[in-house]
Amino acid sequence: MNTLAQRWQSLWQELGKPAPGGLLRALLDAYSEPQRHYHTLQHLEECFAHFDAWTQLAEHPLEVELALWFHDSVYDVHARDNEAQSAAWADTALHDAGLSIEVCARIHALIMATCHDALPASNDARLLTDIDLAILGAEPARFAEYERQIRLEYAHVPEALFNTKRSEILQAFLGRARLFHTPALHERLEPAARRNLAQAIAATSA
Repeated sequence: MNTLAQRWQSLWQELGKPAPGGLLRALLDAYSEPQRHYHTLQHLEECFAHFDAWTQLAEHPLEVELALWFHDSVYDVHARDNEAQSAAWADTALHDAGLSIEVCARIHALIMATCHDALPASNDARLLTDIDLAILGAEPARFAEYERQIRLEYAHVPEALFNTKRSEILQAFLGRARLFHTPALHERLEPAARRNLAQAIAATSA
C-alpha cells in the first residue's frame, strides 16, 4: 500500500500538479471491493511492475501510468461497460485535477483499449494492453492462481456454464495471430501465454 501511495505522489509530482485530494483513497477502495479476486490491488501492482520494466517503450509514459491506475477502477461482473465506466471516472477526475482535454482524451482511449476487442491503435495502447494481458504469460503457478481468482469472481455462475464460457474466451485469445503487440513483450510472453491458454482450455474441457 505504501508503495502504491508513493508511486501516486511521484506521478503527480512528475505531472507538475498537486495530487487530487481523496482520489488515491477512492481508487484503492475500488480495487479492494469484496467482489474482486483478480481485478485487485495485486493485479494493479503486477501491471506497474511490467510498466516499470518497459517504460521506455511508452510515448507518453505518465499517461500510460494514469491509464493503468484507472483501467479496472470500475469492475462489476454483471456489467458489460466496466471499461467505459472506468474511462468516464478517469475523464472526470483527471480533468478536475487540471489535466488538459487532449490528455484526458488520450487516457480515455487507452482505457477503452483494454476491452481487447480491436487492434490497439497507438504505441501506448499496444503497451498498455500487453501489460494488462501479461498475466497470460505468467509462470504456471501464478497463471493457475489467476484462473482460480477469475472463477471466484464468477462464483455465481454454475460450473458447467462457466467452463463453457471460459473455454470460449480462452479459445478466442489462443486463436489470435498475436497476443502481444509490442515486439519486446511478444518475444518475452507469447510462448508461455500460448502454453498456459492451451492447458487452461484442456482443464475446462476435462
